[in-house]
Amino acid sequence: MEYTIQKLARLAGVSTRTLRYYDEIGLLKPARINSSGYRIYGQNEVNLLQQIMFYRELGAQLETIKEIINDPNFDRLEALQEHLEKLIEKRKQIDLLIENVKKTILHEEGRIQMSDKEKFEGFKRKLVEENEAKYGEEVRKRWGEEALKASNQKVLNMSREDYEKATKLAEEVNNTLAEAMETGDPGSEIAQKCADLHKQWLIYFWKEYSKEAHAGLAQMYVDDERFKAYYDKIKPGAAEFLRDVIHIYTGQKQS
Repeated sequence: MEYTIQKLARLAGVSTRTLRYYDEIGLLKPARINSSGYRIYGQNEVNLLQQIMFYRELGAQLETIKEIINDPNFDRLEALQEHLEKLIEKRKQIDLLIENVKKTILHEEGRIQMSDKEKFEGFKRKLVEENEAKYGEEVRKRWGEEALKASNQKVLNMSREDYEKATKLAEEVNNTLAEAMETGDPGSEIAQKCADLHKQWLIYFWKEYSKEAHAGLAQMYVDDERFKAYYDKIKPGAAEFLRDVIHIYTGQKQS
């Protein structure tokens, strides 16, 4: 069966603007253009759009999706099996949070006792799952599967106190970064304080700290658009400034 762009958009629940953009960037081309100049999509394009939407649901960026589906070794069935596994993990996370809320209600009603560790279990697992969806692929490429597993396990083993400290440290890093940017000097005292706070925050998540890995992560903050967007929300240019700050702190760059 064939679809015009309007019909495919309605079928998939996306806008025609989205489909036009996918065409422009070479992510999803129509099967053909008819004599009236309309984009026409066939079954292959329908299947491909479904695949794209699966990846988007899992948090993948368009450039990453394009690389995956344009890979000559791309296997649709294998990709669907991977999607299924990730969605099952996502469902487990939601089930865990639901169970956590139910227990908390019973605890508040005085019907059961709930440990402090149990109260934070769902949130810690949620953090692990979110990080996996957003950054897992890049972390594996740079530091390997074992490093990622060790980091995830460290998060899951966090005490309530450590979880709260790590959360507060993340806020302090961002606040100090904004203050340091006012100086315009990544080697300034306040900027280097920011780098040290960032190191303290990393220690909560890394099995072991190294200056080289710290510097590599700082570069990834600039190279990866998701990290860059996160820090640039603080202030435009924040990702590059933080990279320079950490490179000075780790001895990769002179102040």
